[in-house]
Amino acid sequence: QVQLMESGGGSVQSGGSLRLSCVVSGWNESTYCMGWYRQDPGKEGLQGVAHLTSMGAITYEGSAKGRFTVSHDKALNTSYLDMKNLNPSDTGMYYCAAASCWVMIREQRYTFWGQGTQVTVSS
Repeated sequence: QVQLMESGGGSVQSGGSLRLSCVVSGWNESTYCMGWYRQDPGKEGLQGVAHLTSMGAITYEGSAKGRFTVSHDKALNTSYLDMKNLNPSDTGMYYCAAASCWVMIREQRYTFWGQGTQVTVSS
């Protein structure tokens, strides 16, 4: 059974940094597509933050460009989201998601999701 577990959230001041981790267990696929999403306070939808694939493709969305770095350690089955120069608009619950890239190509969706880790940035 595939499980994702995020950690690393916390409270920081504007301009600070955080590193989020997402440990993936039970993964048996030869490929992986992983993504990070944020749920803003009081809102139901998710905002895409960053995505990466086992083929080396990396994309960033919105304000993550130039400030955030996504990476994956295959040996540790862990994905990281390094966030720098944080500001209050980055506040929210951050989720990691994963799918076989074959599923992603076919269905355009992530299959597995973590429980989230809270990031709070104060001004």
